[in-house]
Amino acid sequence: MSLRQAMQQTKINFQPTDAPALPIPPLHFKKFDMEKMRETAAHWLQKRVLSFVHIPPPRRGVEISDAIFKCIKEWGIENKIFTISVDNASNNDVAIRLLKDAFSISKNLVCGGKLFHVRCCPHIFNLVVKDGLSQIVDITDNIRESAEFVNCSDGRLLLFANIVQQLLLSGRKLIYDCRTRWNSTFEMLSCAIKFKEVFPRFRDR
Repeated sequence: MSLRQAMQQTKINFQPTDAPALPIPPLHFKKFDMEKMRETAAHWLQKRVLSFVHIPPPRRGVEISDAIFKCIKEWGIENKIFTISVDNASNNDVAIRLLKDAFSISKNLVCGGKLFHVRCCPHIFNLVVKDGLSQIVDITDNIRESAEFVNCSDGRLLLFANIVQQLLLSGRKLIYDCRTRWNSTFEMLSCAIKFKEVFPRFRDR
């Protein structure tokens, strides 16, 4: 099956815009044009929030599967599903397996369902980075506590800002992170590194 045929069968994921259709670039060996592929993807790939569904506890794989399948049937897109992407949790794995079995009966899955379950890449990346950050957990905890200590008092915050100004540094405030988001931890560490000369002076005051 060609890429164009797959797109035509999966309009829920590849909903074209009103603009003229862009040709799909040929995938020649050593001649793959990434920029043209990005333009094509931007034209075809559209994101739509269809609905939010509450799933009561215990939220096992079978309940998740039933909820998703019910929505898909209500929307009338059971023959147009290309892939489903979920977080990497065991109950989601069970849900996707059950959904794949259900959709396999009609034999309408693209590529025989080989692409049906697409794992959430940002979630995987987040787990990888958090595993790396576990090697410097003492450092991140100290910086987080320092940021909270400075920012929770107007007097300490003013003192910190004055030292920053004396050192002619940009910015005047520490930030602390959301522990479940690695990118905010990165921003916290980057900010702390910028103010590394401020900490000893602040301690001496």
